[in-house]
Amino acid sequence: MQLSTTSFTEGGIIPARYAFAKADTDSRVTLSDNVNPALAWSDVPEETGSFALICHDPDEPSVGDDVNQEDREIPSDLKRVEFFHWVVVDLPADLRSVDEGEFANGVVVGGQHVYEGPHGCRQGLNDFTGWFADDPDMKGSYYGYDGPAPPWNDSIIHHYVFTLFALSMDSTLVYGNFTGNDVRKTIKRRRLAEASVVGTYTQNPRLLN
Repeated sequence: MQLSTTSFTEGGIIPARYAFAKADTDSRVTLSDNVNPALAWSDVPEETGSFALICHDPDEPSVGDDVNQEDREIPSDLKRVEFFHWVVVDLPADLRSVDEGEFANGVVVGGQHVYEGPHGCRQGLNDFTGWFADDPDMKGSYYGYDGPAPPWNDSIIHHYVFTLFALSMDSTLVYGNFTGNDVRKTIKRRRLAEASVVGTYTQNPRLLN
């Protein structure tokens, strides 16, 4: 199976248009356009019953003590963990693409609150739900796509892995406020094929220059 995008170059920088936040000279960061990228796929197994789609960042700092602090950078040798940006299940077996902006077009403060997405799919919670849990202005249930927003003082460039899974089942057996890890566990033995495309992003002024 092959997965591609016209929104950015494989392995290259993701334009700020597809990010949740972008660098700002006055305030360090500001909210961005938050448009989901276009994706297309081919060479799908004949037995496919549905697709699942996950985007994750494997470079999230495991400890938040240094995140977005004026007087320091997050060290490159800090242990990293995953941050899920997009979790979708039950995309129909005959679907071969999603359009730019079809799943998200702008930041929704407090989250999109849209469990049912385009093409009859279901959308899981992304990790902005937990990230903003203690922020009275931003907290909420963040379903579907919300793009890159790495710490502006991180010393490394973050990678965003978009992965499409062809599944042998018509509907993925996850319900309610399911997460990326919930989906991974459920589809572990039902994957027929998978394909990924990767982009990079940073808000660190030092790395942008």
